[in-house]
Amino acid sequence: MSMPEVVRVDNVSKVFQLHRDTSVKDRVLRSSRSRVQKFRALDSVSVDVRLNESVGLMGHNGSGKSTLLKIMGSIIRPTTGRVTTRGRMAALLELGAGFHQDLTGRENVFLNASILGMTRAETEACFDEIVDFSGIEQFIDTQVKFYSSGMYVRLAFAVAVHSDPDVLLVDEVLAVGDEPFQRKCMDKIHEFQTEGRAIVLVSHSAEQVESVCTRGVVLDHGKLVFDGSTSDAVRILREGFQRDALAAPVHTEETGMISIRDIAMVDEAGEPIRVARTGDTIRIRMDLSATKRIEGWVTAFSLDTNLGQKLHYYNSRNSGASLPAIEGDATVMITVPTLTLGEGMYRMNVSIDDAGGQPYAQRDGAWDLVVQGNGIGSGPVALNSSIEVDA
Repeated sequence: MSMPEVVRVDNVSKVFQLHRDTSVKDRVLRSSRSRVQKFRALDSVSVDVRLNESVGLMGHNGSGKSTLLKIMGSIIRPTTGRVTTRGRMAALLELGAGFHQDLTGRENVFLNASILGMTRAETEACFDEIVDFSGIEQFIDTQVKFYSSGMYVRLAFAVAVHSDPDVLLVDEVLAVGDEPFQRKCMDKIHEFQTEGRAIVLVSHSAEQVESVCTRGVVLDHGKLVFDGSTSDAVRILREGFQRDALAAPVHTEETGMISIRDIAMVDEAGEPIRVARTGDTIRIRMDLSATKRIEGWVTAFSLDTNLGQKLHYYNSRNSGASLPAIEGDATVMITVPTLTLGEGMYRMNVSIDDAGGQPYAQRDGAWDLVVQGNGIGSGPVALNSSIEVDA
């Protein structure tokens, strides 16, 4: 038996008008023919959300995720189409939304709670719990215009989750809070899941969507391109990231003394690879050209997530390797015997440096690699774990 539907988005489109006048004078002079460009943020999107579902909205920047979430939360209206909601909804969207700058935190709790549909009596009954959850008791009677972005998020999330919502809409704002508070928020979201509430989450973190959501929706330039399992949604999203990465220019800096003629990640047979599996052996091959004899040089590479988080850094000097002098053409081969990255998309940066660490040549975003997991665990690092039970 399917759970009741709490949000239904039916063939929704949203068009924004962008004014291209460069100044007030330009707008006055062109008042009868102001340069207006239409931007279609959503194009005929249909999606539904039911109780006991956690839906992750994913896509590149500008794909329409946040616009769709705002339409679900009745923050903005669609240009065409229909949105139907049932039950109480709490939306944690733009930073500071629903707060008044000149009011204190205490006053804003009551203001925000009323916007979410709570009566004053309901707010008073759980006020202490809201403040305790937020962790900003010391500043609750301070005007929120003096709050940091993290304090904003703490108070807004505390009010939202104590409004007893049937549906919780959460945008990227959770990324603003510190790590302990983020864990606290995720614990609350997991609690909501066990209670059968509906959650719609916008996140750029594929790992977060996979760990939290039971369903993934992928948007691309305002169109819905996938609606199904989170694992398939993440795969489709990463394929899109990879296409963009291959088309993006590689940032290269060279002094002229050494140039990187070619670079690739290759398999054991020496064939270039863009996809590998956890546990594979991979090699990094660099073809160099030195204009004169170079001694005491160092090579380094790093692997980053697609969000720019550095996962690994290798430096030949730190590894104890002594590299021979080169002049003219040379090939460098770095071997990674066991790939311990988990499922995801990763980017490699490389550099050739002198003995003092100054770069002769470097390439940022030199190679992109999609890693398919082994199905044992999740996350960017694959630990070789085993289990024993002594009973």
